[in-house]
Amino acid sequence: MELLGEAQAGKPRIIMIRGQKVILDQDLAKLYGVTTSALNQAVRRNPRRFPDRFMLTVDRKDLRDLISQNVISKIGRGGVTKTPMAFNEHGALMVAAVLNSERAVAMSIFVIDAFIRLREEVAANHLILKRLAEIDQSLLVHDEALRDIYQKLMPLFAEQPEGQRKKIGFGVEEKK
Repeated sequence: MELLGEAQAGKPRIIMIRGQKVILDQDLAKLYGVTTSALNQAVRRNPRRFPDRFMLTVDRKDLRDLISQNVISKIGRGGVTKTPMAFNEHGALMVAAVLNSERAVAMSIFVIDAFIRLREEVAANHLILKRLAEIDQSLLVHDEALRDIYQKLMPLFAEQPEGQRKKIGFGVEEKK
């Protein structure tokens, strides 16, 4: 388990637990402007919205690692009394959908808008890629035509022996 990046005052910490990037319930609650207990209660009331692939249950080993990294405070010293929940990015977004705080609602709307923008950008990129393929095909046709012209011009640039050269100008011959 590792802490990804330095924790800054008021900023949620993304940590690695069992190979997954997650955010703890306490940090997610701060982000959404609710208490940790309100967040956990909303999650417990909506179990179908939180399959195992959206969240992890922190076990004792994970908890010891979290305490040793100072990610959470020690049990019995004013710290956690229950093991925290850990949410991956999909779980964190699902939490926003089940909470009723203004920040959680704003976050849900922000995520939907981001997906709409992403879909529009993908569509625009598809059109650009299609146009680039058309240009590429056109260049191949032009390249072939230019090669043909080059082949036809090459004999004109070839050196001719002195006797075979035609004289330029009027055909006036000098008298001897």
